[in-house]
Amino acid sequence: MRPSDVEQTPSTSRASSPARPLTVLVGGLALAVLAVILITGSYRFLTAPGTGALAQGPAKPVNVPQLLREGDRIIVPEGSPLRAKLTVETVAEQEVQRTRILPASVEADPSKLVKIVPPLTGRITQLKVQLGERVVAGQALAVLDSPDLGTAYADHERANVLLELARKNRDRLRDVEKIGGAAVKELLQAESDYVTAVVEHQRADARLQQIGVDPEAKDTTPSRMVTITAPIAGSVIDLATAPGAFWNDSTAVMMTLADLSSVWVTANVPENDTALISKGQPVDVVFSAYQGEVFKGEVLFVSDVLDPDTRRTKVRIAFQNADMRLKPNMFANVTFFARPLRAASVPASALVLKNDRDRVFVEVAPWTFATRPVEINFQLGNMAIVKSGLMAGERAVVKGGVLLND
Repeated sequence: MRPSDVEQTPSTSRASSPARPLTVLVGGLALAVLAVILITGSYRFLTAPGTGALAQGPAKPVNVPQLLREGDRIIVPEGSPLRAKLTVETVAEQEVQRTRILPASVEADPSKLVKIVPPLTGRITQLKVQLGERVVAGQALAVLDSPDLGTAYADHERANVLLELARKNRDRLRDVEKIGGAAVKELLQAESDYVTAVVEHQRADARLQQIGVDPEAKDTTPSRMVTITAPIAGSVIDLATAPGAFWNDSTAVMMTLADLSSVWVTANVPENDTALISKGQPVDVVFSAYQGEVFKGEVLFVSDVLDPDTRRTKVRIAFQNADMRLKPNMFANVTFFARPLRAASVPASALVLKNDRDRVFVEVAPWTFATRPVEINFQLGNMAIVKSGLMAGERAVVKGGVLLND
């Protein structure tokens, strides 16, 4: 090798070394661009309609609104999940009979209730009956030792004497006047005295009759003993005296007699239910003492007056009670049966409360609804009886209506 050849080789190597990195960089960029082109082409190929793996997957779902509104109408479009949650039925008309169960109690008939009030004051010497005892009309109840009775007898005797004297004096003056020997003034005075004596005699007789003494009886002898008798047949349901007691109040009640051959069952009906009750209405009565036994009856009368404190009306049912099974103050439950009526009815679940009013969604076209206010007469079980706002034959949402509410 020549020396010149040896010297040229190093210079050639130094001159070509700066261009080598540039070549590597350009090659890398070309590869990157090629990769981008390949990836883009592959993505377009894979996503093209009818080609690639992505075209075989499920289509992207379309958003369907649950409901649409057109004015006052609500539309549930096809595909809305609300359709599966709504139940629409035809409004039916049926015959219903409303019943009302109210507490009641047994009472004595006031027309057959007598309060015994002694006509005189005095001391009770004998008490001939006990509380709860049954008596007959005219039976002796008590014996009263009364000084007032002696005074009444004395007044009667005095009235008899004065009447006889006045009658004799009047007759005498009439005879004298006929022969012209009597003054007119004396005759008029005698006539006046006689009239006064007659009135006084009638008052004395009435006083004895009030006490229970017959003033015309021949065997009547003056006495201070007064026998108090029962004016009716019945039971002694209240007793307020005892032997030896001094009765100094002639207006106080000594005892009470009640004829319990017929009794009343009295119920207090709330003001809102008075329209359901009428005279002659059939009822079923169950007494606490006779559970399982139903007594059939009918309303005797409905009070014309409402109690201002309880806002209730008294309703009474009469029962014959010859065997005395029904006793005053017994508790009972009365079932009132109102007159049957035909009316439209919907399940209570169809009612939607809005602005303090019951409303129903009525179907005016397939899956198109309009809200309508209704008035409910009453509720029977889970059925609401419609008074107005809805007619039989219409279709209404009976379940899920709250989903249509604002």
